[in-house]
Amino acid sequence: MAKKVVATLKKEDANSGLTKIVKAVKSPKTGAYCFKELIVPAATAKEALKDLK
Repeated sequence: MAKKVVATLKKEDANSGLTKIVKAVKSPKTGAYCFKELIVPAATAKEALKDLK
């Protein structure tokens, strides 16, 4: 007999308040670009962007 998946245990709004920030940064040694990634709450996204500069 197959088991039934219980969808009520999953919180739908658990990740809705998060924002992913990706910024390209040039390496001073090689000149190649690498990426810095941050996952922050949506309320503090603007402050996190200021800190990456």
